[in-house]
Amino acid sequence: MGKPRQFTRRTGTRRYRKLFLVAAEGRETERIYFEMLDLRTPAIVKVKPIRSTSASSPDKVLARMKKQLRKESLREGDEAWLVVDKDQWSDAQLKNLHEWSQKDERYNLAVSNPKFEYWLLLHFENGTRIATSRQCSERLNRRWPDYAKSFASRKITAEMIDDAIRRAEERDRPPRGDWPRLTGTTVYRLVERILESGRS
Repeated sequence: MGKPRQFTRRTGTRRYRKLFLVAAEGRETERIYFEMLDLRTPAIVKVKPIRSTSASSPDKVLARMKKQLRKESLREGDEAWLVVDKDQWSDAQLKNLHEWSQKDERYNLAVSNPKFEYWLLLHFENGTRIATSRQCSERLNRRWPDYAKSFASRKITAEMIDDAIRRAEERDRPPRGDWPRLTGTTVYRLVERILESGRS
């Protein structure tokens, strides 16, 4: 008999788990949601939320991402995502983020119009007849009465996530290259990428 085969972990620069680096406009909601996804896939999802509402503008979200990228180098296959709302921000502000996302194939932008809560609403329904942030919040509160008090991510099932992706994708036809001008969200693209990392 020959020598017993020895199994050793290769050393090198390749990280075992894919990294998704997310800079979000919100303080808590986005962080809780994406950390929930982190538990469901082998990927590493690191979310950098704002610390105060004064730091929620698109340019400050981008500045926070750039600062994080100086600390944490992306490797091949990793992805960096800006997650912002259309809400009160101008097209010029979002254009700056979109231009950044075109500089590297690992850079990406996800925008919800009017806001991130619209993506959450799509976990429950089709989200039709919504044009304002207030309408979005009111509809979500009807579907998820205790949402405003505490965002209990355990309420979101894998089936609900699949439904939200399908509904968001249906509203994004034909797919826009930048952000939704009408009610819609491209957060589904990021969620799909995170979930796909567990199937590859």
